[in-house]
Amino acid sequence: MSATHDGATPGFLVWRLSMKWRVAVDRAVAPLGLTHAQYSLVASLYGMQRAGERPSQRRLADHTGLEPLYVSKLARALEAAGLLERARDPRDPRAVQLALTERGREVTRQAIDVVQELLRQLLEPLGGLDSPRARDFSRDLRTLLDAPLDTSLHAPLDAPPDHHANQQEQQP
Repeated sequence: MSATHDGATPGFLVWRLSMKWRVAVDRAVAPLGLTHAQYSLVASLYGMQRAGERPSQRRLADHTGLEPLYVSKLARALEAAGLLERARDPRDPRAVQLALTERGREVTRQAIDVVQELLRQLLEPLGGLDSPRARDFSRDLRTLLDAPLDTSLHAPLDAPPDHHANQQEQQP
């Protein structure tokens, strides 16, 4: 590990890794006309369609962890680009179902290949994509993702700053 990250808190390291990944994916999929968020949406939709599902925007939001309003915005932009279709759900007229177009499936397949290569590079220091360390890392990430967090916690507005807190933890 680099000396610049010695003593960093797990929260800071998770944030830095997520930023490193987001920037790398953004750069890698930009030539395909996608952003990282759009890639997350189309890749998830691609997998869901392959499993026989035509998800609603809400279902896709739940699957990706993105806010429903953001998924709606992304879906409209992807529809305008000809990559996906939005249609009213015949069972629920309030719901909008999503499906990739043929062009959307082709762009998504290309993007998945590009991102898989990035993932291979990222996990190489752990022994590669299929290594025991990478599998353990994935298991630990799933454990953390499944752990509930009380998001209702708020610091009092009049609380003095904690001068003993790790300076790196002050990052978003």
